Amino acid sequence: MSRRSLTLLIASVSVIAALAIAVLVPVPYVILGPGPTLNTLGKDSSGQPIITIVGHPTYPTIGHLNMVTVGYQGGPGVNINIFSALAAWLNPHEAVVPESELFAPGQTQQQTQQQDTQQMTSSQEDAVAAALTELVVVQTQPGFPAAGVLQAGDVITAVDGKPVTSQSSLTTLVGAHPAGSTLTLTIVRHGRTETVQVGTKEVAGRPVMGVQVTEQYKFPFIVKFSVGDIGGPSAGMMFALGVIDKLTPMNLTGGKFIAGTGEIEASGKVDPIGGIQQKMVGARNAGATIFLAPAANCADVKGAIPAGLQVAKVSTLSQAVTDLEALKSGGSVPSC
Repeated sequence: MSRRSLTLLIASVSVIAALAIAVLVPVPYVILGPGPTLNTLGKDSSGQPIITIVGHPTYPTIGHLNMVTVGYQGGPGVNINIFSALAAWLNPHEAVVPESELFAPGQTQQQTQQQDTQQMTSSQEDAVAAALTELVVVQTQPGFPAAGVLQAGDVITAVDGKPVTSQSSLTTLVGAHPAGSTLTLTIVRHGRTETVQVGTKEVAGRPVMGVQVTEQYKFPFIVKFSVGDIGGPSAGMMFALGVIDKLTPMNLTGGKFIAGTGEIEASGKVDPIGGIQQKMVGARNAGATIFLAPAANCADVKGAIPAGLQVAKVSTLSQAVTDLEALKSGGSVPSC
């Protein structure tokens, strides 16, 4: 065999060996991509409502309030090679991350699934708590408009038809009108829903009614969720919005296709999540035109928003409700 032929043979064998190694030897990475998206106002693939409320009247809903997910390839027991990783890295809709970001050392996929399921259950409980927060009157202040109108124990549920979800949302709704305005409050008194008129007066440059309130959580009826084997905590905000929309006649979507993500605390605070770029792509592919993103994720959102998708940033559940009301009427909202 000539030297040239030997050189070509060695080179060929080396290339084949390198290709074999690249194909057969796994790399410790996971590929993230857009996952399934479900309308919290709709039904799952078996026809079961995503949210079922038992023991309380509900209202018809229209439009979409979609929760979004991230799918992944790889992980313990599922190998990917360097070619798959490179192809995903070049795909603008996918991301390649170290396996250690999703799986703890020694953790199996089954253990991860169990953990995700527990997080999903916890997020549903927090979503219900956030959606069913009651604002109870502790006392009124003498000489202020609320005195003689509101009573200790009254539960304030809405101001001018807009739901009250926290102390901060009450302050925002009252502050939306100049001092001296008369507001229509929806309250629950001794188990009966009533409406009362309460004025405001200016104190320290802002309008107040003169009422002290406290938040409490009450679960007077059952809320069930059906999402199959989807896990994780990031659907909390969309679950809470779905519960609110079903329990009130306000129609949060106005018929629009809205999607979003965000872990929620029982207090209503919306926390950041992972994989938001892939979730935006999944939402847009499903038909969403508006996406609710945690404010703390805005740095991850910039430069990655799919064409035709408007991204609103939210920090609390009450802000999300206010933003949806504004969007429904054609108004503007804070965006990333």
